[in-house]
Amino acid sequence: MKSIILYGSQYGSARRYAQALSTRTGIQAVSRKDAPPLSDMKILVYIGALYAGGVLGLSRTLRGLPSQNIQKLLIATVGLADPEIPQNRENIRNALQKQISPNLYAKAKIFHLRGAIDYRVLSWKHRTMMALMHRSLQNKPTEKWSEEDRALMETYSKQVDFVDLSSLQPIVNELKQEPDL
Repeated sequence: MKSIILYGSQYGSARRYAQALSTRTGIQAVSRKDAPPLSDMKILVYIGALYAGGVLGLSRTLRGLPSQNIQKLLIATVGLADPEIPQNRENIRNALQKQISPNLYAKAKIFHLRGAIDYRVLSWKHRTMMALMHRSLQNKPTEKWSEEDRALMETYSKQVDFVDLSSLQPIVNELKQEPDL
């Protein structure tokens, strides 16, 4: 069965997860930028970094993909916000629904993974964006901060790594349900 793991990674967390998942499953992991034609894939795993309310490269990767060709679509988001907090999960899923077609969203199994950040290596654009968000939160009463806001304030200008490769196990379990893997 044709299967692939694609990843959309800016600073490496999604790539780390994709490569670890590839090692555990034997499915090739490829950057979304180097993706082969997906029309004949039966199993597609997309691991993507969360940026500005969306998953990096997801909509472009899945655009035009006939949903009937894909037998299994797994999407794993990678971000700093703790996905165990229901509000964070809900925000991520709402953003996903805006990025992909309703047919693909209904078919997808969605997973959430924690990422990492190192302010020293952020691009100028991303550092500026984070600084603006930080500044706007400083002007907001702390009792009105969301859990995501608190996480941003706690990690601002630091190097933090929440990557946990053991959190891939539910994805591995889902893929092992396929007889050809």
